[in-house]
Amino acid sequence: MKTILFLILTSAVFAADAPLLKDDFYVSDSAIRRAARGEWKFAEGSATCTQDDALFKKNKDHGPILFYDLNYTDALIQFAVKPDEANKMIVFTANGADGHVFRLVFTPTGMGVRAFPPEGEDHKSISLGNEKEVVLKAGAWTKVSVDLRGTKAKVKVGDFAKTYEHASIAPAKVNLSVGFSYGTVSVTELVVDK
Repeated sequence: MKTILFLILTSAVFAADAPLLKDDFYVSDSAIRRAARGEWKFAEGSATCTQDDALFKKNKDHGPILFYDLNYTDALIQFAVKPDEANKMIVFTANGADGHVFRLVFTPTGMGVRAFPPEGEDHKSISLGNEKEVVLKAGAWTKVSVDLRGTKAKVKVGDFAKTYEHASIAPAKVNLSVGFSYGTVSVTELVVDK
């Protein structure tokens, strides 16, 4: 009886520590991921896609994207990205039921940090920061960490770390995504923890 109780308690502890979501990118068909707007390839633990210019135009200048449907409010989202030299933008977005909540935009001139206040009919973003020193290196993996807790977003990109605060970060989220425009981008190590 003691052994059974120990196994039940141990299982509960490990289940509590399990991530909300983890994509190892070893399979192309996954119930947790929607790969869209391009031909994504899954190999050696990463997802890679090259923008198709015809699809880019068809999708109103939106490039390839990986979507993850997941209900969460506070979470630590981690992943690594590797752009090539032709890449012009990589975008991480946390979305609520009514639209975008929080976004990181990486371009060759730096990283933009944006929040989306729910007020207003057009739901436009506001800038929380424009970090010119945060530029992703072509051909190299860069780790990205976004810790959303209440009204705060703690962002780590490589050696850079900064906390941003805005009331519009706090609402419940229903999905997250990593997308890009131009060139080829690889994504790996995507994990969402409580």
